[in-house]
Amino acid sequence: MATYELSSTLARFLDKHLCFPLLEFLQDKGVYSEDDIMRAKIALLQNTNMVDFAMDIHKELYQSEDVPAAMMDRRTEVVNRLRSLQKAVDPIIGCLSNSNVIRNFRQDRTFNLQFLKEEFDIGPEQIEALYQFAKFQFDCGNYSMASELLQAYKPLCTISERNMSVQWGKLAADTLTQNYDAATEDLLRLRESLDNQSFATPLMQLQQRTWLMHWSLHVFWNTENGKNALIDLFLQPAYMSAIQINAQHLLRYLAAAVVVNRKRRNVLRELIKVIQQESYEYSDPITQFLECLFVHYDFDSAQQKLIECESVIEHDYFLTAIKAEFLESARLFIFETYCRIHQCINIDMLSERLNMDKEAAEKWIANLILSARLNAKIDSKAGTVVMGLQSSSMQDQLADKAKQLSVRTFTLANAVVGAPATKA
Repeated sequence: MATYELSSTLARFLDKHLCFPLLEFLQDKGVYSEDDIMRAKIALLQNTNMVDFAMDIHKELYQSEDVPAAMMDRRTEVVNRLRSLQKAVDPIIGCLSNSNVIRNFRQDRTFNLQFLKEEFDIGPEQIEALYQFAKFQFDCGNYSMASELLQAYKPLCTISERNMSVQWGKLAADTLTQNYDAATEDLLRLRESLDNQSFATPLMQLQQRTWLMHWSLHVFWNTENGKNALIDLFLQPAYMSAIQINAQHLLRYLAAAVVVNRKRRNVLRELIKVIQQESYEYSDPITQFLECLFVHYDFDSAQQKLIECESVIEHDYFLTAIKAEFLESARLFIFETYCRIHQCINIDMLSERLNMDKEAAEKWIANLILSARLNAKIDSKAGTVVMGLQSSSMQDQLADKAKQLSVRTFTLANAVVGAPATKA
């Protein structure tokens, strides 16, 4: 369903290297023509050092061994640059390879620079070469080496803006090597730096938070607790503001994460409120499904949107792996919502709502009643489900109230601390 395909929108907020997995996925799915995908890859590779890769794609696209002269010139430039950087960086790499040197480093980065200068005669030029070499290797697609070089450079970086660049680079490198544990740590550190930086303007912070949420999709959808972390991040007031101003399409991923995460249903009301507010800017079958079900209580439309959700998720790089989980959870949403309104439910009619045949629907409902301990029973002769009174426990109600109070207290405290002092 190319109508709701978001890769071109997401690419505006991603590093070009982070776009390659999306293009590979779209190529495998056949969403766009093979030639269009290959042209997009060549366009992405233009300003990188992955010249040989670009040449191979060009040859495959045009079925010719000839490549443009500009590519050949670029290759020569890259090779010369590599030789120059390698020569400049050899002394400091040799030095930092010594574990005894690293042991002498401290939190004080100025001390580290002075230590290297006095003990090994390594000065600013060699340290700058280390950063440039890490960036060069990243642009060559050597992400593992780039991550290691950036990690070595971090204790020597004394410039705040450069330190932010290093953190972005390491997050991208660890993500592209699928080292998601390291990428998760990178993400947490980068978020902390973004929220606490003093040199950035409000507009820059807004833009960087938007980038962070897009980059985080690669991490959150590939880690065990990622969906929970995504919900926590996206619902933070500063980040939700960034979504509503810059990136309403991210509501798709927040909605999907909430649907499949049964423990986070307490945020459903807040999510639906935002979806309603932003529906004039962005909506898709996933957000529309929640609106149909929880705002309009239109079960026929919700059923139709759920069918459309299946295609949307199947062609979304980040969501395709949770397709079965999403459909199962969405059916549970339909069932629970319908049960709140009706006391006696016809199984034939309910199977249509769930987009299942009658036998499968009856088994699914029976398993759900057992696993969720619902106050309900199936009357097989009458072909109905009879619901008892449902109420949340006092413990659950208290937990929800306490969480809401905690969030409000946190927001109020931030507002008080961040308020400018008035002059007497």
